[in-house]
Amino acid sequence: MNLSKIKEPVEEELKTFQKRFSSELSSKVALIDLITKYILKQKGKKVRPMLVLLCAKMCGQINDRTYTAAIMIELLHTATLIHDDVVDNAKTRRGLASINAVWKSKVAVLMGDFLLSKGLLVSLDKNEFGFLKITSEAVKKMSEGELLQIQKARNFDATEETYFQVIKNKTASLFQACCVLGGSSVVNNKDELNALSSFGENLGIAFQLRDDLLDYTGRKKLLGKSTGNDLKEKKFTLPLIKALETAPKKESSHIMKLIKNERESNFETVFDFINNHGGLDYTIDKINEYSIKAIRQLERFPTSESKSSLKKLVSFISDREY
Repeated sequence: MNLSKIKEPVEEELKTFQKRFSSELSSKVALIDLITKYILKQKGKKVRPMLVLLCAKMCGQINDRTYTAAIMIELLHTATLIHDDVVDNAKTRRGLASINAVWKSKVAVLMGDFLLSKGLLVSLDKNEFGFLKITSEAVKKMSEGELLQIQKARNFDATEETYFQVIKNKTASLFQACCVLGGSSVVNNKDELNALSSFGENLGIAFQLRDDLLDYTGRKKLLGKSTGNDLKEKKFTLPLIKALETAPKKESSHIMKLIKNERESNFETVFDFINNHGGLDYTIDKINEYSIKAIRQLERFPTSESKSSLKKLVSFISDREY
């Protein structure tokens, strides 16, 4: 599935969005302008603003409020990526050196703060207090999700229940916000907005499940992520959690010791353990389950190119290799 086909119904609107987004990044501070130009070079998939625009178009006509929502989301998302790279000490992002690798962590943190504040100001300048509430809630959930994951990694006690709590907060909450903001920019139908909220959450869960699966099965170099990052950072994701739960206790205890030892050479052993005890297959089943749940939420909307693209986006996200 090709992303260029998926974005066809909103191709022109995405160009308008990109121009408006670029203008929002301007600043009188030369260093900020330098960094924002560098950020704009990092060609991401723009899945989140695309989601905003597609959901809006499925519900009605894209308007000025829709662009405001898409800009807010992309500012927030870009800020969190910069902060994530600092937390993870990541050296690359989308094939280029990360902001913290080029300008060091202090500048990266402050740049993330700048973008976050710009996102909040965009909503206030347009008197979009409802939008501000939705995005602020998403930021809160994302922070809670990341901190819960760190806590569980330190304690070595993650369960499937806490894992899903983590990914609902840290990833699905932003997808959910995209869909609700897109819909609410053109309609005020509670049932439709609830359906979009559920669609976004299930899509976000499928996205993170796929991401966590790819950390074990390999991925393209585009994102600057190497296989086994989650294991190095002691992030207990679903493939590992399920395998630890399924395997004999003695074998699981041995794997836990290897994980605590932090040796990169242990990755193959852990991978084989996960594969042999159904962790990968179970995760694939869950990706399919949440993808189906997401598509079902679109049934209430009339047939349109945008609806068709959203269905294709679910398939793209659940099958992607990077």
